Amino acid sequence: MNIETKYSYEKKWTLTGEKDLLDIISQEVGDADPAGTLAYVKESIKKGKVISVGSCKFRKKEQ
Repeated sequence: MNIETKYSYEKKWTLTGEKDLLDIISQEVGDADPAGTLAYVKESIKKGKVISVGSCKFRKKEQ
């Protein structure tokens, strides 16, 4: 699944790789479980939702 991210101060969505997704989530949630949070984000965006974690939004890339 391709995931796009956008910080609150950005105007465009950016295609983001798995390693970068974990880095972003780590920065946003601190000591919480980044892998668990990413799993939640992936499950939620399958349904077409946009999920916010801190100041970053995640969505499934539209084909």
